[in-house]
Amino acid sequence: MTVSAAPRSHVDIQNAVVRFAGDSGDGMQLTGTEFTREAALHGNDLATFPDYPAEIRAPAGTTAGVSGYQIQFAAHEVYSPGDQPDTLVAMNPAALKVHLPDLKRGGLLILNEAAFKQADLDRAGWKSNPLTDGTVENYRVIKVDFERLVGKAVEGTGVSAKDASRSKNFYALGLVFWIYSRETEREELAIRERFKKTVPLAEANVRAFKAGYNYGETIEALDAYVIQPARLKPGKYRNVTGNSALALGLIAAAQNAGLRLFYGSYPITPASDILHELSKYRRFHLTTFQAEDEIAAISAAIGASFAGALGITGSSGPGLALKTEAMGLALMTELPLVIINVQRGGPSTGLPTKTEQSDLFQAVYGRNGESPIPVVAARSPADCFDTAYEACRIAIDCRTPVILLSDGSLANGSEPWLLPDVNSLPKIDPKITTDPAGFMPYKRDEKLARPWAIPGTPGLEHRIGGLEKDALTGNISYDAQNHEKMVRTRAEKVRRIADRLDPTEPYFDPDGDVLVIGWGGTYGSITQAVIEARQHGLRVGHVHLRHIFPLPNDLTDVVSRYRNVLVPELNSGQLRLHMRGQLGIESIGLNKIQGKPFHVAEVRSAIESLARRNPLAAEQEIA
Repeated sequence: MTVSAAPRSHVDIQNAVVRFAGDSGDGMQLTGTEFTREAALHGNDLATFPDYPAEIRAPAGTTAGVSGYQIQFAAHEVYSPGDQPDTLVAMNPAALKVHLPDLKRGGLLILNEAAFKQADLDRAGWKSNPLTDGTVENYRVIKVDFERLVGKAVEGTGVSAKDASRSKNFYALGLVFWIYSRETEREELAIRERFKKTVPLAEANVRAFKAGYNYGETIEALDAYVIQPARLKPGKYRNVTGNSALALGLIAAAQNAGLRLFYGSYPITPASDILHELSKYRRFHLTTFQAEDEIAAISAAIGASFAGALGITGSSGPGLALKTEAMGLALMTELPLVIINVQRGGPSTGLPTKTEQSDLFQAVYGRNGESPIPVVAARSPADCFDTAYEACRIAIDCRTPVILLSDGSLANGSEPWLLPDVNSLPKIDPKITTDPAGFMPYKRDEKLARPWAIPGTPGLEHRIGGLEKDALTGNISYDAQNHEKMVRTRAEKVRRIADRLDPTEPYFDPDGDVLVIGWGGTYGSITQAVIEARQHGLRVGHVHLRHIFPLPNDLTDVVSRYRNVLVPELNSGQLRLHMRGQLGIESIGLNKIQGKPFHVAEVRSAIESLARRNPLAAEQEIA
């Protein structure tokens, strides 16, 4: 039964940013996910940013163990999870300490005051109680004793005191549902479905959720907000994370090509969910393989491609380093292979749950010898589907390994995805060789791709491997001229990919003050920043690169139409150097290496500085 709110004024707003924050055991990721699901079902456009603690099993109540989840949902198109939250739910002093600096002045602050005992304050590093020392006086504060109220709400359900305490995240969820006028019936059904194996626990969580919602009605000084559904392109949508969209893109490509999909990987954050997601779809002629290490994972994927399947492997930066030697083998054998790198902070194992774009050089240049491999990058969670499909298409068409770059914010972030018409997806023809007449293992087609001959096919016996081969027969060759010919041929095969790319069309202004060039997960922040800069009278264009290597042939011509070029990256300037080295493009960088995405305001400020000053002065100011 839907809970009915008492008569109270409702304030219509266009968008809101909400952040849930608490200890890693407080269920903040689940709370955020549930709120996101309801926003999607309500018809809002949205973008999310789950922020996991970097330290595994950090002591409870410490700042190192704080988990957060932010969502921006709106009645219009949304490009980023937002900069500063309008509403912050802080379940303990550590969450308040970490996230209060981001809350908008005058924003709504919901606190679990039961967690603000002296011992809790000490663990979080507060020198005095922020609830009484003036720390929160610039915000609209709602103090709620979650422990006591949840305990009362779940009386009689038969759950333990520990399980009752764990229900407080649903109490917080219910309160936020009331604040933003969300439907409750769907959520009650979802809670019962989630905990259907333990009926008392399901009942306790439903009661906690309803109690939180009802508590909202008692706050007389607070009006409820209403955000109408967004006017999105007509069609059927589903909410996807980047990792789930990657998995679906791989499946779609393999199905279109008529190939078995083989995914071999070794568990590593934040790429592990790709394996988990693919394992749900074995009915689609696919095999998932959890290997004993990264080397075994990629080697098995290469073996699968040798046997006629579409081999895929996935990891993050440290794991990609271990795959490097086998990537050279895949390049030498000229077999289709897609290598997914869900980037995270580094070097070494770095910050496993934090997002950066620090692996561009590793992807483009990080192999021994002359080893050019195409590199593509996804720009949003939903775009991970299209990018995965594109990576598979290139790998199959050109008989080459392809590296697909995602990152932590894309992998775990979510947004509505318009389901594509599968019949409209680009066709992928693997052109498996079956006719032995005139067969030569390195006789190439117009794309310089060699034949894909499946072992065991009569008359197509041939030799491939890591040693250099004769440019036609495939026999092992140590001839110097043949080696150079093969190296240059493989490089030309990759270069020709750029000849088949669609023309580069900048978003927004086709010429003007500033061209912003981005790649990967910075798309949302850049897009919103460009929109806001143009509202202030600046002429700004935006090119977001999917193809990192080779770069589009016409990129230099596009750049020439703008006075200045800005390149925001979550690294020290890798795309800038890459474009300078490949195409001679000079640009100014906006660089951030904090394990955090760009705020829209950071990018907008850089655009404005660059547009209104000469390039050298602007570079000094941005730096």
